[in-house]
Amino acid sequence: MASLRVRQILLEVLAVDRSDPPNLEGDTVWTRLCASAAGAVPVSGAGVALMTPAGHGGTLAATDGPAMVMENLQQTLGEGPCLTAYRDRRPVLEHDLARAGARWPAFAPAATESGIAAIFAFPLQIGAIRLGVLDLYRDTPGPLDNLQLGEALDYAAAATTILLDLQHKAPPGGLHPQLAEAADSHRAIHQATGIVTVQASVGINEALLMLRARAYAEERPLLELAQYVVARRVTFHPEDDHHE
Repeated sequence: MASLRVRQILLEVLAVDRSDPPNLEGDTVWTRLCASAAGAVPVSGAGVALMTPAGHGGTLAATDGPAMVMENLQQTLGEGPCLTAYRDRRPVLEHDLARAGARWPAFAPAATESGIAAIFAFPLQIGAIRLGVLDLYRDTPGPLDNLQLGEALDYAAAATTILLDLQHKAPPGGLHPQLAEAADSHRAIHQATGIVTVQASVGINEALLMLRARAYAEERPLLELAQYVVARRVTFHPEDDHHE
C-alpha cells in the first residue's frame, strides 16, 4: 500500500488540467515527475532512466541541460551513480562528486565539469523486479538531510508505481508507448554494437567500449552515434574510419 505522500505525488503528476491543450509537446508524466521532484526535495534538477540488465536503457525525462548531460554521460561512459544504484539495488548518495573520481574515473570529472556537484540516485524496483533509476543532482555539494531523503524516496516509489502501471497496460510482450521510445535507444545501441563487431573485427564488449569512447571524444550522445552507425553514416573499419 502506497503511503499518503506517495499517493499525493501520484495525484499531482498524473493530473492534467483539462483546460490545457491535449498532448502538449514534452509534457509527460515523466517531465512532470522530474519537475515536481526537483522542487520538492529540493535539488537543482532530476532525470528518470529506464534500465535493462545490460545497463542504461534510455532516458525517460530530464529537467534541464545538466540533468540530460548527467543521463547521457552515464549511458555513454557506462558508469555513474545511476548504474551503480541499479546494479547494487540501493540508493547512491554522492554529496561531493568532485571527490568521487576513484569510484567513477570517467564520469565524475566529466559531470563536475558540466556543473554537477552532487548526485543522488534511487533504484526503481519492487522485490526482484528492477525497472529504472531516479537521478537527482545539485549544482553545489552537500548531502540530503533526513526529510529530503525521505521525500526523494517517496518520489522514487511514485515513479516505480507509474512504471508498473504503464507496463501493466502494455500489450502482451510489448512496452507501453511512453516506455518504448526510451527502450528504442537501447535497441539502437545494441544494433550498432553488433555492426561495430563486424566492421572492426572485435568482440561485443570491445565494440561497445569503442562506441562509448568515440561518442565521448566527439562530445555527442551515445544514441546519436549509434543511429549514425546503423545508418552507415559512421563506420569503424580500421582502414576507413570516416565519420561526420
